Amino acid sequence: MNKNTLWSLRLGFSGKQSKLIENMGLPKFIGESFAAKIDKSLPSFLDNSPKSIQELRAKRQSLQSKPQEEVKEMLKAELQVSQEMKAWWLNKMIEEEFPLREKMTCFWHNHFVSTFQKVKVNHWVFQHNQILRENAFGNFKSVTKQIIQTNAMVRYLDNVDNRSDKINENLSRELLELFTLGIGNYTEDDIKNGAKGLAGLNLGEEQAIYRKLLENNDTITYFGKTGKFKANEMVDIIFEQKAVPYLLTRKILKWFIYDNPSEELVQYYGDYFRKVDFEIKPLLTKIFTEEFAKDNAGSKIKDPLVYILQLIHELKVEELNPKLLAFFLKQQGMDLFNQPNVKGWNGGKEWMTSQIYLQRNNAADLLCNGKSLSRRKQFTDDEMINESVYQLVKVKLHWNKTGNNKTIIAELSDRLIFQTDENLQKEFETILKYDFNPKAENADDAVLRLFNAIVKTPEYQLI
Repeated sequence: MNKNTLWSLRLGFSGKQSKLIENMGLPKFIGESFAAKIDKSLPSFLDNSPKSIQELRAKRQSLQSKPQEEVKEMLKAELQVSQEMKAWWLNKMIEEEFPLREKMTCFWHNHFVSTFQKVKVNHWVFQHNQILRENAFGNFKSVTKQIIQTNAMVRYLDNVDNRSDKINENLSRELLELFTLGIGNYTEDDIKNGAKGLAGLNLGEEQAIYRKLLENNDTITYFGKTGKFKANEMVDIIFEQKAVPYLLTRKILKWFIYDNPSEELVQYYGDYFRKVDFEIKPLLTKIFTEEFAKDNAGSKIKDPLVYILQLIHELKVEELNPKLLAFFLKQQGMDLFNQPNVKGWNGGKEWMTSQIYLQRNNAADLLCNGKSLSRRKQFTDDEMINESVYQLVKVKLHWNKTGNNKTIIAELSDRLIFQTDENLQKEFETILKYDFNPKAENADDAVLRLFNAIVKTPEYQLI
């Protein structure tokens, strides 16, 4: 595979940025990605959703007096908003000239998990997502402080139930286990005392706030330090611990490059991460530029996002409903805003079960035949998709029409698969034979059949 295409897939979601990387060079591409502007406007699909606690309470009170059917319709409307949010985010991933920020937002989204299914307030889920976007290349310590004090997070990890007379340890535990240190680098006392420090951190208007009647003001000992600590002070203490940088550097390496990064690499980049005081920009720059120089293609299974967005980019698919993309992702186990649990998507081999592989091949067949991803009307309680059976889509595969069968096979292989061998070459040549005529009336169809065969290979599933 062409190295620029490989890194376009790794730093984005398709080969769309391959030429940019080739023309700019990777360092400049990374710099432009960091500098890309952020849209801070509130999307219109949130216009009628509650945005304050007062609005939320008013809506809930109104539901109590309404007929059951009307209540169902109002709840269905909020579910539709959550689907609009998925479509909105997918459009950003597809349309951004420099999609690294969205790729990193998705990384944080899977690190600081907070799902619509549990939070149930679309505006809070959007706020959470926007904080991740705005801090995508910021400081790990700073974003940790912000995100554990979002309404979405205190609701998702049950800190709304954590009060001085009844301690709930969920947020305290995940702050240490999943967000910062990892198992084995803290004690149960740290969790219990941390929960006291977080007691009373409850829902607020723009972010979570401490409620005086609910907070615990006991003196606690946290990682050997004694005092009356609250969220920000606790995070400061956590980031003094030796293990902090390595959990995140391991996850970043897994997200972008290696399903199984070596401990040597984790330690190497983790040491640097501490040296730059947990700033994300220099860490990403170092990882990407140093790993770019290596021959490491085929080290990671494509997640469903990269798989499907690369496919629709290559086929130049027009007018594909992004809600169908969201539904495909859900089928693949990568439901945006709704990870299976607080650990998020595990990735790696879980992206290549026999069922997922079959779904991918079915998607390739449909798109290569100019058909939508949806074969039937999808209309359930949590998926508001209503597409015509076998809706047609336009596809147009780019290939060099002055070549012969071998040059065309080489061209597509260079774009699509990380390696090829003699057996694969023979398979491809049985599809596009030696006497292939690029000027023939059915030439496009023949090359499309070759493309379909290539994207069904195990090699296509890897980057």
